[in-house]
Amino acid sequence: MKRYIYGIDIGGTSIKFGLFDLDFKLIDKWETPTDKTDAGVHIIDDIVTAIETHTPKLDEVLGYGFGVPGPVVKHYIPVCVNLGWKDVDLPAMLKERLNNDNIFVGNDANVACLGEAFIGAGHGRRNVAMITLGTGVGTGIVVDGHILEGHNGSAGEIGHLTVAHDYPIVCNCGKTGCLETVASATGIRNIYNRRKGDHIGHSVLFDTPFPSAKEIFDAAKDGDLLALEVVDEAADYIGYACHVIGITTNPSVIVIGGGVSKAGDFLIRRIQSVYRNLAFKASIDTKIVAATLGNDAGIHGAAELVKIYG
Repeated sequence: MKRYIYGIDIGGTSIKFGLFDLDFKLIDKWETPTDKTDAGVHIIDDIVTAIETHTPKLDEVLGYGFGVPGPVVKHYIPVCVNLGWKDVDLPAMLKERLNNDNIFVGNDANVACLGEAFIGAGHGRRNVAMITLGTGVGTGIVVDGHILEGHNGSAGEIGHLTVAHDYPIVCNCGKTGCLETVASATGIRNIYNRRKGDHIGHSVLFDTPFPSAKEIFDAAKDGDLLALEVVDEAADYIGYACHVIGITTNPSVIVIGGGVSKAGDFLIRRIQSVYRNLAFKASIDTKIVAATLGNDAGIHGAAELVKIYG
């Protein structure tokens, strides 16, 4: 008798497991460190061990959904730098070990977007985009209830939209001026480092040698002029990126997640204002909201893969 569904979010630091019932209600969750030694060869064994420990009767599991930090094409992983993987067919590798044919894989940002679309901030909507502002910038897009993957699994990589033309910074992708360089937590600090030299007058940020993105937002909320300039510039870039998403995929909701989104309505209002000034008339009613699932978005979305493809 089938009783469970797994949603598993494989990250570069930890692997998050979510055990769900058949109604997709979360029963239990836990995580284990990601062992990336030896080109990530031990990750599969660790996943199987964790599953067998928590659900010894594998025939009770309906299916497994996985999110991974890299491009995915039809559940196949061509390369995943953060895990050391290359040419990994996860369903084929796990099929016999878990005695299950229902094994599905998606990019982690797409999977998180699925979670927010079906369970979180976009609950009940079939056209949702999510921009995750963390160490980098990740994007997931759900169209008519399905993940938008693209030809090489890189559809919606809005983090690499070129936005910073006047003061381009080299991105981890090797290009310059990407959204990631001015909208991630690192990007917020990049803007601050460029602006601080031209600022006239004192800023509370000068009292800290290397202010974090959170400290910059906190200062902006208290009215610090330099911090406000930094936040407004970042919001301009993010709002423009939302505009690009709006005219290409026309979501009803764009969810802002990741650590930077913890700035809350203070940031969301600014992004929404920029978006409305730019938006095409037919897509101007797109809502921009903060994520609600936090770190659980990935496991919820991974479980949803079983519903979609199973």
